[in-house]
Amino acid sequence: MAKTIWVLVEIEDGRPARSSLEVLSKAAHLGRAEAIVLGSAAATVAPSLGEFGAEKVYVHADPTYDTYLTLPAVDTLSDLLQRQQPDLLLFPTTYDVRDIAARLSARHNLGLITDATDLRYDESERLEVTVPWGGENVVVATHPYQGTGIVLARPKAFSVERFEGRQAEIEQLSVTLRPESQQMKILDRVEVQSEGPALEDASIIVSGGRGLGKPENYRLVEELATVLGGAPGATRAIVDAGWLPYSYQIGQTGKTVKPTLYIACGISGAIQHLAGMKGSKYIVAINKDEHAPIFSVADLGIVGDVLTVLPQLIEEVKRRKAQL
Repeated sequence: MAKTIWVLVEIEDGRPARSSLEVLSKAAHLGRAEAIVLGSAAATVAPSLGEFGAEKVYVHADPTYDTYLTLPAVDTLSDLLQRQQPDLLLFPTTYDVRDIAARLSARHNLGLITDATDLRYDESERLEVTVPWGGENVVVATHPYQGTGIVLARPKAFSVERFEGRQAEIEQLSVTLRPESQQMKILDRVEVQSEGPALEDASIIVSGGRGLGKPENYRLVEELATVLGGAPGATRAIVDAGWLPYSYQIGQTGKTVKPTLYIACGISGAIQHLAGMKGSKYIVAINKDEHAPIFSVADLGIVGDVLTVLPQLIEEVKRRKAQL
């Protein structure tokens, strides 16, 4: 009998988030994929989810879910779990969903595995989840008991697939949201202003590390990213040092990216950073230490001072663009 797998689909700009579609497609290969979509745009988004693998979609179109408060979603999912028992909750790893998953795990005593890069059911129908551990090490985790489990998958761990002709059954949820779950209020909202593509979507990423020496030198990374039409990123080391906000961080505890081109500037190549970018199609590394671990994954390595190489690279890119 096919496993029933629930996927919470987040909405971004009126459309299903790509990270949600990735896990929805994976769920469709593992068993019977059922999506849950909440928010003011839920009714609009729901019919399109069959195309990405959903056989059924639970919908609650209420603007309360749009307010960045997670408790209303937790209450709705809890209510649904009390009436049904899916085999698995497979969710994308995002800020809000991490909070939702942790609360569901505690409220219903459900096993929770995070940072999954793959999962499968073995011959005995036991769930096996692949999780990176300490950079290049990988462990296979399992849920220790029968019943519903929760797995959070890393962004870009799976590809988005289309299931032509599939139309999902739509079920409208009848939910009364508790006033207690809405006691917190959003007092202010500040959007980070940035130019160019988002880090997760960029086809070219230029990333900087401690080899840049000081915060002022990060402008070279930003300038190269700009002239290439890409996005700037950073290692945990310089984010922790206060050079940049967390939104720039790439690695095991930051964002996982898979651009066509990744240029590592002054990055030694700690395994935690490699875990977040080694899926890039082409990797260029610039480092004055010829033995730096980053060169082990690089397609092209430049041994030299990043503060000397970057200005030359920027000027050369500008010169060639001017000739087009």
